[in-house]
Amino acid sequence: MESDRLANPVFREFYSERDVVHEERRLRTDSTPTGKFDEQFDSIFWQSSPYGWPVVGWPSDLEGITREEALDFFDTFYAPNNLTAGIVGGFDPDEAIEMAERYFGRLERGQVEPWEPRTTEVKQNAESRMVAYADTNPQVQVRYHTVADRHVDEPALLVMSNILNGRTGRLFKSLVEEQDIATRASAFVNGMKYEGFFQVSGTAKDGNTPEEVEAAIYREIEKLQEEAVTERELQKVKNQNAAAEFRRLQSSFFLLLQLLQADAMNGWETLNMTGPDLQAVTADDVMRVASTYFEPENRAVAIYYRKEGGEPEDPRLAELDEQSKQQVRMLMQQLAQATPAELDQLRQQLAQFEQMGDRSQPSSRRCLRS
Repeated sequence: MESDRLANPVFREFYSERDVVHEERRLRTDSTPTGKFDEQFDSIFWQSSPYGWPVVGWPSDLEGITREEALDFFDTFYAPNNLTAGIVGGFDPDEAIEMAERYFGRLERGQVEPWEPRTTEVKQNAESRMVAYADTNPQVQVRYHTVADRHVDEPALLVMSNILNGRTGRLFKSLVEEQDIATRASAFVNGMKYEGFFQVSGTAKDGNTPEEVEAAIYREIEKLQEEAVTERELQKVKNQNAAAEFRRLQSSFFLLLQLLQADAMNGWETLNMTGPDLQAVTADDVMRVASTYFEPENRAVAIYYRKEGGEPEDPRLAELDEQSKQQVRMLMQQLAQATPAELDQLRQQLAQFEQMGDRSQPSSRRCLRS
Protein backbone atom coordinates (compact mmCIF):
# COMPACT_ATOMS: atom_id res chain seq x y z
CA MET A 1 0.00 0.00 0.00
CA GLU A 2 2.78 2.40 0.96
CA SER A 3 4.72 1.58 -2.22
CA ASP A 4 1.60 2.22 -4.31
CA ARG A 5 1.22 5.64 -2.75
CA LEU A 6 4.88 6.49 -3.33
CA ALA A 7 4.38 5.69 -6.99
CA ASN A 8 1.63 8.32 -7.16
CA PRO A 9 3.07 11.82 -7.89
CA VAL A 10 0.44 13.43 -5.64
CA PHE A 11 1.47 11.35 -2.64
CA ARG A 12 5.17 11.72 -3.45
CA GLU A 13 4.74 15.46 -3.14
CA PHE A 14 3.06 15.05 0.25
CA TYR A 15 5.80 12.80 1.60
CA SER A 16 8.45 15.14 0.23
CA GLU A 17 6.92 18.11 2.04
CA ARG A 18 6.57 16.05 5.21
CA ASP A 19 10.32 15.33 5.02
CA VAL A 20 10.93 19.09 4.78
CA VAL A 21 9.05 19.60 8.04
CA HIS A 22 11.03 16.75 9.61
CA GLU A 23 14.22 18.57 8.61
CA GLU A 24 12.91 21.84 10.03
CA ARG A 25 12.24 20.11 13.33
CA ARG A 26 15.71 18.57 13.29
CA LEU A 27 17.35 21.98 12.73
CA ARG A 28 15.21 23.99 15.15
CA THR A 29 14.75 21.46 17.95
CA ASP A 30 16.66 18.19 17.78
CA SER A 31 20.04 19.68 16.82
CA THR A 32 20.09 22.58 19.28
CA PRO A 33 21.59 22.23 22.78
CA THR A 34 18.35 22.89 24.66
CA GLY A 35 15.71 22.46 21.93
CA LYS A 36 14.18 19.21 23.18
CA PHE A 37 14.37 20.40 26.80
CA ASP A 38 12.65 23.70 25.98
CA GLU A 39 9.93 21.74 24.20
CA GLN A 40 9.52 19.52 27.25
CA PHE A 41 9.42 22.56 29.53
CA ASP A 42 6.57 24.01 27.45
CA SER A 43 4.59 20.80 27.79
CA ILE A 44 5.22 20.80 31.56
CA PHE A 45 4.16 24.42 31.96
CA TRP A 46 0.98 24.11 29.88
CA GLN A 47 -0.99 21.32 31.53
CA SER A 48 -4.06 21.42 29.30
CA SER A 49 -3.77 24.36 26.89
CA PRO A 50 -2.93 23.61 23.23
CA TYR A 51 0.01 26.01 23.65
CA GLY A 52 1.86 23.03 25.11
CA TRP A 53 1.98 21.40 21.67
CA PRO A 54 5.02 22.17 19.46
CA VAL A 55 4.13 24.27 16.44
CA VAL A 56 5.98 21.92 14.09
CA GLY A 57 4.49 18.93 15.88
CA TRP A 58 5.75 15.97 17.87
CA PRO A 59 7.64 13.32 15.87
CA SER A 60 4.61 11.00 16.05
CA ASP A 61 2.45 13.78 14.59
CA LEU A 62 4.71 14.05 11.57
CA GLU A 63 4.83 10.30 11.11
CA GLY A 64 1.12 9.76 11.53
CA ILE A 65 -0.50 12.66 9.64
CA THR A 66 -2.16 11.71 6.38
CA ARG A 67 -2.50 13.70 3.18
CA GLU A 68 -6.26 13.92 3.70
CA GLU A 69 -5.81 15.34 7.21
CA ALA A 70 -3.32 17.93 5.94
CA LEU A 71 -5.69 19.01 3.16
CA ASP A 72 -8.65 19.25 5.57
CA PHE A 73 -6.59 21.43 7.90
CA PHE A 74 -5.48 23.65 5.02
CA ASP A 75 -9.01 24.05 3.66
CA THR A 76 -10.26 25.06 7.12
CA PHE A 77 -7.58 27.42 8.39
CA TYR A 78 -6.05 28.74 5.15
CA ALA A 79 -9.37 29.79 3.68
CA PRO A 80 -10.22 33.43 2.74
CA ASN A 81 -12.57 33.79 5.72
CA ASN A 82 -9.62 33.13 8.06
CA LEU A 83 -7.24 35.55 6.34
CA THR A 84 -6.26 39.14 7.00
CA ALA A 85 -4.57 41.26 4.33
CA GLY A 86 -2.96 44.60 5.04
CA ILE A 87 -1.84 47.56 2.93
CA VAL A 88 0.37 50.29 4.39
CA GLY A 89 1.74 53.40 2.66
CA GLY A 90 0.59 55.95 0.13
CA PHE A 91 -2.31 54.56 -1.89
CA ASP A 92 -5.86 55.41 -2.94
CA PRO A 93 -8.31 53.47 -0.70
CA ASP A 94 -10.99 53.18 -3.39
CA GLU A 95 -8.47 51.87 -5.92
CA ALA A 96 -7.11 49.38 -3.37
CA ILE A 97 -10.60 48.07 -2.61
CA GLU A 98 -11.36 47.72 -6.32
CA MET A 99 -8.15 45.74 -6.92
CA ALA A 100 -8.81 43.53 -3.89
CA GLU A 101 -12.27 42.70 -5.18
CA ARG A 102 -10.92 42.08 -8.67
CA TYR A 103 -8.19 39.66 -7.65
CA PHE A 104 -9.57 38.12 -4.46
CA GLY A 105 -13.33 38.50 -4.74
CA ARG A 106 -13.65 35.26 -6.71
CA LEU A 107 -12.24 33.22 -3.83
CA GLU A 108 -14.94 31.30 -1.96
CA ARG A 109 -15.26 30.95 1.79
CA GLY A 110 -14.10 27.72 3.35
CA GLN A 111 -16.81 25.13 3.76
CA VAL A 112 -15.85 24.58 7.42
CA GLU A 113 -15.54 27.56 9.77
CA PRO A 114 -12.27 27.63 11.75
CA TRP A 115 -12.96 26.51 15.28
CA GLU A 116 -11.78 28.02 18.54
CA PRO A 117 -9.80 25.91 21.03
CA ARG A 118 -12.13 24.12 23.41
CA THR A 119 -9.60 23.24 26.09
CA THR A 120 -8.07 26.07 28.11
CA GLU A 121 -5.37 26.03 30.77
CA VAL A 122 -6.38 24.75 34.19
CA LYS A 123 -5.28 26.48 37.37
CA GLN A 124 -1.87 25.27 38.52
CA ASN A 125 -1.90 24.12 42.13
CA ALA A 126 1.73 23.17 42.72
CA GLU A 127 5.13 24.26 41.47
CA SER A 128 6.53 22.27 38.53
CA ARG A 129 10.28 21.77 38.25
CA MET A 130 12.55 20.33 35.56
CA VAL A 131 16.30 19.63 35.79
CA ALA A 132 18.29 18.99 32.61
CA TYR A 133 21.90 18.56 31.51
CA ALA A 134 22.79 20.12 28.16
CA ASP A 135 25.60 21.69 26.15
CA THR A 136 24.89 25.10 27.61
CA ASN A 137 25.97 27.30 30.47
CA PRO A 138 24.23 26.68 33.82
CA GLN A 139 21.03 28.71 33.84
CA VAL A 140 17.50 28.96 35.21
CA GLN A 141 14.13 29.80 33.67
CA VAL A 142 11.20 30.72 35.92
CA ARG A 143 7.80 30.98 34.22
CA TYR A 144 4.51 32.14 35.76
CA HIS A 145 0.98 31.82 34.40
CA THR A 146 -0.48 35.29 33.79
CA VAL A 147 -3.04 36.65 31.31
CA ALA A 148 -3.90 36.73 27.62
CA ASP A 149 -3.50 39.67 25.26
CA ARG A 150 -5.68 42.72 26.06
CA HIS A 151 -6.45 41.56 29.60
CA VAL A 152 -6.80 44.47 32.01
CA ASP A 153 -3.63 43.38 33.86
CA GLU A 154 -1.44 43.04 30.79
CA PRO A 155 -0.19 46.69 30.72
CA ALA A 156 0.99 46.48 34.34
CA LEU A 157 2.76 43.18 33.59
CA LEU A 158 4.47 44.77 30.59
CA VAL A 159 5.65 47.66 32.73
CA MET A 160 6.87 45.23 35.38
CA SER A 161 8.90 43.30 32.80
CA ASN A 162 10.52 46.53 31.62
CA ILE A 163 11.39 47.50 35.20
CA LEU A 164 13.22 44.19 35.54
CA ASN A 165 14.68 43.97 32.05
CA GLY A 166 17.51 45.64 30.16
CA ARG A 167 20.93 46.99 31.06
CA THR A 168 19.38 49.59 33.35
CA GLY A 169 16.77 47.18 34.72
CA ARG A 170 16.72 45.74 38.21
CA LEU A 171 17.77 42.21 37.24
CA PHE A 172 20.96 43.24 35.45
CA LYS A 173 21.90 45.78 38.09
CA SER A 174 21.38 43.36 40.96
CA LEU A 175 22.40 39.94 39.63
CA VAL A 176 25.12 40.95 37.17
CA GLU A 177 26.63 44.18 38.47
CA GLU A 178 26.08 44.16 42.24
CA GLN A 179 25.95 40.49 43.26
CA ASP A 180 28.16 39.32 40.37
CA ILE A 181 26.47 35.90 40.24
CA ALA A 182 25.11 35.99 36.68
CA THR A 183 26.33 36.88 33.19
CA ARG A 184 22.85 37.79 32.03
CA ALA A 185 19.35 38.11 33.45
CA SER A 186 16.16 39.07 31.69
CA ALA A 187 12.37 39.10 31.89
CA PHE A 188 9.61 39.17 29.34
CA VAL A 189 5.84 38.88 29.27
CA ASN A 190 4.00 37.00 26.54
CA GLY A 191 0.28 37.68 26.33
CA MET A 192 -1.02 35.44 23.57
CA LYS A 193 -4.56 35.19 22.24
CA TYR A 194 -5.88 32.66 24.75
CA GLU A 195 -3.30 32.43 27.54
CA GLY A 196 -0.21 34.24 28.76
CA PHE A 197 2.95 33.88 30.80
CA PHE A 198 5.72 35.91 32.41
CA GLN A 199 9.24 34.48 32.29
CA VAL A 200 12.39 35.47 34.15
CA SER A 201 15.70 33.82 33.34
CA GLY A 202 19.36 34.12 34.24
CA THR A 203 22.68 32.49 33.35
CA ALA A 204 25.01 31.71 36.24
CA LYS A 205 28.52 33.10 36.22
CA ASP A 206 31.39 30.61 36.56
CA GLY A 207 31.67 29.63 40.23
CA ASN A 208 27.98 30.23 40.86
CA THR A 209 24.94 27.98 40.53
CA PRO A 210 21.55 28.30 38.84
CA GLU A 211 19.98 27.95 42.31
CA GLU A 212 21.77 31.11 43.47
CA VAL A 213 20.46 32.97 40.43
CA GLU A 214 16.97 31.59 41.04
CA ALA A 215 16.97 32.77 44.66
CA ALA A 216 18.15 36.23 43.58
CA ILE A 217 15.32 36.42 41.02
CA TYR A 218 12.75 35.71 43.73
CA ARG A 219 14.20 38.45 45.92
CA GLU A 220 13.72 40.97 43.11
CA ILE A 221 10.12 39.86 42.64
CA GLU A 222 9.49 40.13 46.38
CA LYS A 223 10.69 43.73 46.31
CA LEU A 224 8.07 44.52 43.69
CA GLN A 225 5.43 42.85 45.85
CA GLU A 226 6.38 44.75 49.01
CA GLU A 227 7.63 48.14 47.82
CA ALA A 228 6.10 50.50 45.30
CA VAL A 229 8.38 51.41 42.40
CA THR A 230 9.55 55.02 42.40
CA GLU A 231 7.87 57.56 40.18
CA ARG A 232 11.17 58.17 38.39
CA GLU A 233 11.62 54.48 37.59
CA LEU A 234 8.03 54.19 36.42
CA GLN A 235 8.31 57.25 34.17
CA LYS A 236 11.58 55.97 32.69
CA VAL A 237 9.85 52.79 31.58
CA LYS A 238 6.91 54.73 30.14
CA ASN A 239 9.29 56.98 28.20
CA GLN A 240 11.12 53.95 26.82
CA ASN A 241 7.84 52.38 25.71
CA ALA A 242 6.69 55.61 24.05
CA ALA A 243 10.00 55.94 22.19
CA ALA A 244 9.88 52.32 21.05
CA GLU A 245 6.31 52.74 19.87
CA PHE A 246 7.32 55.80 17.85
CA ARG A 247 10.25 53.97 16.25
CA ARG A 248 8.00 51.08 15.25
CA LEU A 249 5.78 53.51 13.36
CA GLN A 250 8.66 54.81 11.24
CA SER A 251 8.78 51.67 9.09
CA SER A 252 5.83 50.84 6.85
CA PHE A 253 6.85 47.19 6.90
CA PHE A 254 6.88 46.92 10.69
CA LEU A 255 3.66 48.91 10.92
CA LEU A 256 2.11 46.35 8.57
CA LEU A 257 3.29 43.47 10.78
CA GLN A 258 1.90 45.14 13.89
CA LEU A 259 -1.49 45.71 12.27
CA LEU A 260 -1.76 42.12 11.05
CA GLN A 261 -0.70 40.69 14.40
CA ALA A 262 -3.12 42.92 16.30
CA ASP A 263 -5.95 41.95 13.96
CA ALA A 264 -5.21 38.25 14.39
CA MET A 265 -5.27 38.64 18.18
CA ASN A 266 -8.12 40.97 19.11
CA GLY A 267 -8.71 43.34 16.21
CA TRP A 268 -6.44 45.85 14.46
CA GLU A 269 -7.94 48.73 16.46
CA THR A 270 -6.19 47.47 19.58
CA LEU A 271 -2.87 48.63 18.12
CA ASN A 272 -3.79 52.18 19.17
CA MET A 273 -4.75 51.14 22.70
CA THR A 274 -1.49 49.66 23.99
CA GLY A 275 0.38 52.97 24.31
CA PRO A 276 -2.27 54.82 26.33
CA ASP A 277 -2.84 51.74 28.51
CA LEU A 278 0.87 51.57 29.39
CA GLN A 279 1.01 55.27 30.19
CA ALA A 280 -1.91 54.83 32.62
CA VAL A 281 -0.15 52.16 34.72
CA THR A 282 0.53 53.21 38.32
CA ALA A 283 2.97 51.96 40.95
CA ASP A 284 0.03 50.38 42.75
CA ASP A 285 -0.86 48.46 39.58
CA VAL A 286 2.63 47.00 39.38
CA MET A 287 2.54 45.96 43.05
CA ARG A 288 -0.91 44.44 42.57
CA VAL A 289 0.03 42.20 39.60
CA ALA A 290 3.31 41.22 41.30
CA SER A 291 1.30 40.02 44.29
CA THR A 292 -1.43 38.37 42.20
CA TYR A 293 0.49 36.13 39.81
CA PHE A 294 3.96 35.58 41.25
CA GLU A 295 3.36 32.82 43.77
CA PRO A 296 5.32 29.53 43.97
CA GLU A 297 2.32 27.35 43.10
CA ASN A 298 1.80 29.35 39.90
CA ARG A 299 5.22 28.77 38.38
CA ALA A 300 7.33 26.22 36.55
CA VAL A 301 11.12 26.21 36.90
CA ALA A 302 13.73 24.80 34.52
CA ILE A 303 17.29 24.34 35.79
CA TYR A 304 20.00 23.67 33.20
CA TYR A 305 23.42 22.28 34.16
CA ARG A 306 26.29 21.87 31.74
CA LYS A 307 26.45 18.30 30.51
CA GLU A 308 29.53 16.41 31.65
CA GLY A 309 32.21 16.85 29.03
CA GLY A 310 30.25 19.64 27.39
CA GLU A 311 32.02 22.71 26.10
CA PRO A 312 31.35 26.14 27.63
CA GLU A 313 28.98 28.24 25.60
CA ASP A 314 30.35 30.71 23.07
CA PRO A 315 30.75 33.95 25.08
CA ARG A 316 29.48 35.93 22.09
CA LEU A 317 26.05 34.36 22.69
CA ALA A 318 25.94 35.15 26.40
CA GLU A 319 23.86 38.31 26.01
CA LEU A 320 21.17 36.63 23.90
CA ASP A 321 18.00 34.98 25.13
CA GLU A 322 17.58 31.26 24.47
CA GLN A 323 15.37 31.69 21.41
CA SER A 324 17.89 34.05 19.79
CA LYS A 325 20.73 31.66 20.63
CA GLN A 326 18.93 28.83 18.87
CA GLN A 327 18.34 31.00 15.80
CA VAL A 328 22.05 31.90 15.65
CA ARG A 329 23.10 28.26 16.08
CA MET A 330 20.70 27.15 13.35
CA LEU A 331 22.05 29.85 11.01
CA MET A 332 25.62 28.73 11.75
CA GLN A 333 24.67 25.15 10.88
CA GLN A 334 23.13 26.27 7.61
CA LEU A 335 26.21 28.33 6.77
CA ALA A 336 28.45 25.35 7.47
CA GLN A 337 26.45 23.31 4.94
CA ALA A 338 26.21 26.07 2.32
CA THR A 339 27.93 25.75 -1.05
CA PRO A 340 30.56 28.30 -2.19
CA ALA A 341 28.03 29.81 -4.60
CA GLU A 342 25.47 30.22 -1.79
CA LEU A 343 28.07 31.83 0.47
CA ASP A 344 29.03 34.27 -2.29
CA GLN A 345 25.37 35.21 -2.73
CA LEU A 346 25.06 35.83 1.03
CA ARG A 347 28.13 38.10 0.94
CA GLN A 348 26.56 40.13 -1.85
CA GLN A 349 23.30 40.48 0.08
CA LEU A 350 25.20 41.53 3.22
CA ALA A 351 27.07 44.20 1.23
CA GLN A 352 23.74 45.54 -0.06
CA PHE A 353 22.31 45.68 3.48
CA GLU A 354 25.40 47.54 4.72
CA GLN A 355 25.06 50.08 1.92
CA MET A 356 21.38 50.59 2.78
CA GLY A 357 22.32 51.06 6.43
CA ASP A 358 24.94 53.68 5.56
CA ARG A 359 22.43 55.65 3.52
CA SER A 360 19.81 55.55 6.29
CA GLN A 361 22.05 56.66 9.16
CA PRO A 362 21.78 60.47 8.70
CA SER A 363 17.98 60.42 8.72
CA SER A 364 18.01 58.15 11.80
CA ARG A 365 20.20 60.60 13.63
CA ARG A 366 17.88 63.46 12.73
CA CYS A 367 14.92 61.53 14.13
CA LEU A 368 16.78 60.82 17.36
CA ARG A 369 17.76 64.47 17.81
CA SER A 370 14.23 65.65 17.19
